[in-house]
Amino acid sequence: MANILIEKKVLSANDTIASKLRETFQKHKIFVINIVSSPGSGKTSLLEKTVQLLNKNIQTGIIAGDVQTENDAKRIQKAGGKFVQPIETGGSCHLDAAMIEKSIAHFDLDKLDLLIIENVGNLVCPSCYDLGEDMKVVLLSTTEGDDKPLKYPSMFRNSSVMVINKTDLLYYTDFKLDEVRKNALQINGTFEIFETSCKTSDGLNEWINWLTKKVSETG
Repeated sequence: MANILIEKKVLSANDTIASKLRETFQKHKIFVINIVSSPGSGKTSLLEKTVQLLNKNIQTGIIAGDVQTENDAKRIQKAGGKFVQPIETGGSCHLDAAMIEKSIAHFDLDKLDLLIIENVGNLVCPSCYDLGEDMKVVLLSTTEGDDKPLKYPSMFRNSSVMVINKTDLLYYTDFKLDEVRKNALQINGTFEIFETSCKTSDGLNEWINWLTKKVSETG
């Protein structure tokens, strides 16, 4: 019982900060997404392609979260990301709203149209933490099982968009696109679903067009 009470207090404190963050983002008309996935699914690769392909008139801030190192942030900067802020959690398996609040102090929010938060690779803990985002985007790759939505229902239930990445590897795996779509929609019937390959660029235009539309609707 004590553990449950502590968890409720932690989440309540987080939600209070997240609510303030959401008000701030709305005030500045910034569209915010929180990208979540297992380790190695390709979040950073997708962000590298995103900063390269997005219209340069869309000013994009990226918060790159990881347990240790700033390697992901450096990769995104090298790919062309102008406003990139790393967060090292020092062992925590997720980002929380307080981390985001501290991180956005390094951005000029008046200049941003889009903020992308790259969460720590984990499909459990990040599902519970509101970061003030407009929506969570869950990414999985074809090198994982197509039953991932059934194994981690909370994450897929709390996300609005699913990106199926590494479609260029479908030939080499037993992953079935129809099966993962069925499993995901069984958990969340309102999912928007994208299929992408950062190697061949298949599906990236659809992803970029969706982001652009969402930014336009927010502004």
